[in-house]
Amino acid sequence: MYYGLNKFIKNLLPKRLFYRALLIVAIPIIVIQLIITIVFFDSLWIKTNKGMTRALVGEIKTFITAYENSEYNNNDLSGLFSIYLDLNVEFKNNAPFDKELKERWFSPIDRTLRRELKSNIGNGNYWFSTTSYKELIPINIKHNNGYFEFLIPKDRITSTSARMFALWITLPALLMISIAIIFLKNQTRPIVNLAKAAEKFGRGENIDEYRPSGALEIRQAGLEFDRMRKRIIRHLNQRSEMLSGISHDLRTPLTRLKLQISFIKEKELSKKMSSDIDEMENMLNEYLQFTSSTYLEKNETFDISKLIESIIDKFNNIDISKKLDPRVYMNGKKNLIKRSLENVIGNSIKYAKKINFELIKKNNSILIIIDDDGPGIPQNEYNNVFKPFYKIDKSRGDSKSSVGLGLSITSDIIKSHGGNILLDKSNLNGLRVKIFLPL
Repeated sequence: MYYGLNKFIKNLLPKRLFYRALLIVAIPIIVIQLIITIVFFDSLWIKTNKGMTRALVGEIKTFITAYENSEYNNNDLSGLFSIYLDLNVEFKNNAPFDKELKERWFSPIDRTLRRELKSNIGNGNYWFSTTSYKELIPINIKHNNGYFEFLIPKDRITSTSARMFALWITLPALLMISIAIIFLKNQTRPIVNLAKAAEKFGRGENIDEYRPSGALEIRQAGLEFDRMRKRIIRHLNQRSEMLSGISHDLRTPLTRLKLQISFIKEKELSKKMSSDIDEMENMLNEYLQFTSSTYLEKNETFDISKLIESIIDKFNNIDISKKLDPRVYMNGKKNLIKRSLENVIGNSIKYAKKINFELIKKNNSILIIIDDDGPGIPQNEYNNVFKPFYKIDKSRGDSKSSVGLGLSITSDIIKSHGGNILLDKSNLNGLRVKIFLPL
C-alpha cells in the first residue's frame, strides 16, 4: 500500500527539476498565507462582522419596540434613527410581505445576518438582500399588516479591511514566488546546459567548449563531464590513428603480394592466393569502418524516405518490396544512417530471397521494419550478434569474408542517434529487424 501511494504521488509531481524546486519554494509560502488568512477570517473578520451585525439587529429591534410605544412620535423616531444611527426606515402599511429570501450559503455576511435576524426577529418575519444595491442592504421586517423597510449601509455589518488584508497577503506572495522563479531559472540553467551537452556528445556530435557554471556542485559535475569527454575523444582518436596506421602498413605488403601473384604461372594457386588477399582487404576495410571517427560527420535534416529508396535502387533487386510513408524528415548524420541501412539490407540480400521494407512515422519517432525469408538467427543469439567481432557458426554468421562487425556498426550508429535496433522472427519465417529513430 505504501509503495502504491508513493508511486501515485510521484506520478502527480512534475518531472522537471525547475518545477519541482518551484513547488518546494511556493507550497510553504502558499500554505503559510492560507493559514494566516484562515486565522484572520475566523478570529478577526468573521467575529468582527458578527458583532457589527448583532449591534445592527439590536438597533432594529430597539426601533421596532420604540415604534410600538405610543409615547414616541413615529416620524420623529425615524428621523432620530436616520440621523444618529444611519438607519433609513419606512413603514409600508397594508403591503404584502411575500418576498422570497435567497439562501446564499457561501456568503459569510448573509449567514451571519440570517442567523441574527432569525434569533431576534423570528423565522419567516424578515427578508434582506445583499446583492440588490452596491452600497446598501435592504432589510424588511414584518409588522402587523405591513412591514418596515430598513436601508442599511454595507459598512455597518462588514469590515472593508478584508480587501486590504487580501491585497497585502496576495501581493507579497506573488512577489516572493516571482523572485524564486528568477533565482530557480538561474540555478537550473547550468543543469539544463549540462544535460544538452551530454545528449549531444552521446549522439556523437561536436560540441563547443563547454563552460561549467552555477552552484559549486553543478560546476564540479560539469568539469568532470568535460574531462571525461576529452578523455573519450582522445581515446577514440588514438584508437583510430593506431588502426589506421596498422591498416596502412598492411596494405603495402598486400599490394606487393598482389604484384608477385601476377607472376605465378600456376593459375590455380594464383587464384587461391588472390582470394585470400581480397579477404584480408575486406577485413581491413571493416576494421577501418568500425574504428572511423563519427565526430567528423555533421547533423543535417534529410528525407529518410528518399534515402531508403535510393539505397533499395542501388541494390537493384526485384525481390525487395517497399512500403514507405512519404516525406519523413529527420535530423541526423545522413551518411551514417545510410551505412547502417546498407549493412542490414546487404545481410538480408546475402541470406534471403524475398525482402519486405517498411517505413512508418509514429508521432515523434520513425519505425523501420525489414523482413526477409532467410534462415534467421536463433533467439538466444539476438543480443550477441551486436557485439564486435562476434560470429555465430550457423546460418547468417557463416561467412569467411565477414569479421562480425556489420551489425555492431549498425547498432552503434542507431544508438548514437538516440534510437534502438531489435531483432525478431519475421512473418516470412526469416529475420525481422526493427529500427527505432527519433524525429
